[in-house]
Amino acid sequence: MLYDVVRTEEKMLAKAADRKNIDLNMICSKDLYLDLHKDYQEKFGDIVLQRCVSYFRSIHITAFLESKGVKVVNGLHEAFTAGNKLNSTLKMVNAGIPVPKTYLAFTQESSLKALEELGYPAVLKPTMGSWGRLIALMNDSESAESILEDREHMFPIYQNYYIQEKVKRPPRDIRAFVIGDKVVAAIYRISAEGVWKTNTARGGKAENYPVTNELEDLCLRAATAMGEGLFGVDLMESPDGLLVHEVNNTIEFRNTVPITGVDIPSLMLDYLIDLKH
Repeated sequence: MLYDVVRTEEKMLAKAADRKNIDLNMICSKDLYLDLHKDYQEKFGDIVLQRCVSYFRSIHITAFLESKGVKVVNGLHEAFTAGNKLNSTLKMVNAGIPVPKTYLAFTQESSLKALEELGYPAVLKPTMGSWGRLIALMNDSESAESILEDREHMFPIYQNYYIQEKVKRPPRDIRAFVIGDKVVAAIYRISAEGVWKTNTARGGKAENYPVTNELEDLCLRAATAMGEGLFGVDLMESPDGLLVHEVNNTIEFRNTVPITGVDIPSLMLDYLIDLKH
């Protein structure tokens, strides 16, 4: 297992490996230096679980390992697709999966024109990021101008303007967990009082959500659009039914296991073992 930060999830995976008598070799990516001319099959083995928090570190190491014939989960294609909101949304749109109405723009001026067409309120998101960081709610043209002007002074990556409608939903969303071809668990993420974002990292409360046929169908279709592996699929309850608004490449499950009773780390390890056979 590759990691750069030992979170609760990595500790849970290590404990699950101990319970199942699996020899889990934990490798800190921060300690790595890699010779592009050498073979690393012996060092990394047959399969690697990629758990790096850093997106760019993750895809670079994954690209290297795959070039050396090492199987990585999730793979480079999946990480590149699910790790970028634009890439994942395009895949889902092309697959006919219901998603929030989304626009892409590249300047403050064109973003404001897109917002006039989309309507307010709307949400501005970075194409890469997690935990709700740098997601901004734009209620009107005045707030939009201020937020977009602020982005103009950030790194160029934040000047690719990914703009979505603010879906009329309850103060919650749904996170479902896909392992291979199964939706193993789902939770509601309920916004903290006075907070419109639902991320549990920002105080959102987790509650069990029974997996319905509709949810399972949408999540499996969304995961298939990304590729194959381990995914967290985020959905919203709109007036027209469920919408998929994001697919996560490196799943976090610390709040889900105690709420649902589903041993997600053990199921992840079982999936990896099955891949070897």
